[in-house]
Amino acid sequence: MSQTTTTPQRKGQHGIDRRAFVKQLIDASPGALIVTGLGSASYDVYAAGDRDENFYLWGAMGGAAAVGLGLALAQPGRNVIVITGDGEQLMGMGALATIGAQQPANLNIVVLDNGHFGETGMQRSHTSLGTDLGSVAGGCGIRKVSSIRSLEQLPALAHDIAAASGPLLAQVFVQADELPRALPPRDGVYVKNRFRAALGFAPM
Repeated sequence: MSQTTTTPQRKGQHGIDRRAFVKQLIDASPGALIVTGLGSASYDVYAAGDRDENFYLWGAMGGAAAVGLGLALAQPGRNVIVITGDGEQLMGMGALATIGAQQPANLNIVVLDNGHFGETGMQRSHTSLGTDLGSVAGGCGIRKVSSIRSLEQLPALAHDIAAASGPLLAQVFVQADELPRALPPRDGVYVKNRFRAALGFAPM
């Protein structure tokens, strides 16, 4: 998957069904460790099927890519997929520069971009006002950057994730709709200990 620097074009574009995309991505990456951004990204991942290898971030807006980076460096033999939204990633732009500096081959950032802040009233986010996350990621040194505009592109993305030749950022243009919430476990200690157990570590 080659680097692209296309400016998002939203006018007249309906976008991908986010729940279908997330489910198919997870199904295609059964061994991956998954970190979710807050809000809708967590709901999408949980709706696809709860797994011990899912680490849900209920808060910590802007922290998903940074958590994914730490996990990828600590677990170099496992593919790590961060599934987050455009608003959450916009708040954590600095993490993209650190990812570019560290170059973890097993780290994949998947941004579900609906151009809105879905958790605070669907205000337009900067990605619908001119900010191109793909260009930002490429400028930070992230090796593979792609724009995903249809489900037909998912197999190629899954292939690149499996190849672990990243770091990778995929900007997935999804529909700006408000779906029913599928709420993952809220107990942070439980989620942490379950995730640690999946990695073979004792509870803390």
